[in-house]
Amino acid sequence: MSASGYQNAFAIGFYAIIVAVDITLIHLMHEAARHLRQERAVSERLYENQRVLFQELQHRVANNIQFIAGLLMLQKRQALADPARAPAILSEAQSRLETISRVHRMLHDPGRMDLDIGPYLQTICNDVLESSGARDVTCVVDFAPAQLDLTRLTALSLLVVELVTNALKHAFAPGEPGTITVSLKPLDAARYALTIADDGKGLAAGVDPGKGDSLGLRICEGLAAQLHGKLTTSSDRGTTVRLDFPKDVPA
Repeated sequence: MSASGYQNAFAIGFYAIIVAVDITLIHLMHEAARHLRQERAVSERLYENQRVLFQELQHRVANNIQFIAGLLMLQKRQALADPARAPAILSEAQSRLETISRVHRMLHDPGRMDLDIGPYLQTICNDVLESSGARDVTCVVDFAPAQLDLTRLTALSLLVVELVTNALKHAFAPGEPGTITVSLKPLDAARYALTIADDGKGLAAGVDPGKGDSLGLRICEGLAAQLHGKLTTSSDRGTTVRLDFPKDVPA
């Protein structure tokens, strides 16, 4: 091959290398731009998720403060109506606020993202039994799998605590053994039934629990309303309180 042939071959080869380098650089630039677009999209999604979570947190905090304010107002009325019971009423208010704090701490624990409702409520009931000192009473939890958002699960938890506490106060004599059963079962494709039943002495003859004016009753009715449900009470070999409520939040 002549000198000019080598020069032409070298020029073509050099040109091919330049073109290959250019193509490679263009490809790398496109890949870098694609990665940047992906990272920007991820950042935008994270920002949106954080914004939504922050708004949800604000909503929950506002609801919780409103619930606590209503609770304190009810107990204030009790204290004004019966000043002699004011220390006991304040102690009861403190106990309820501590219960709310425990419920929220457990529900918002990052280690409980996949919360199993049955064991969780068993823990709640055991806490109530322990704090009450009722060592001869057993709480049995029987739960079917259920999907509830944190807002409704919080209301459900507080309702269970209130009803179990009420059963401990009124169903059994001091030191008397007994059983409280907490059950959540689907009624149909659209509704759940929450049942709290005890095998205690039952309601006194002629008593209509739905027409009472106790603080506990008002709290239970308020929590049932948050769940868009209805409370019913019956007495047959003990007392049974049942809440029927929808699986999904009504529009």
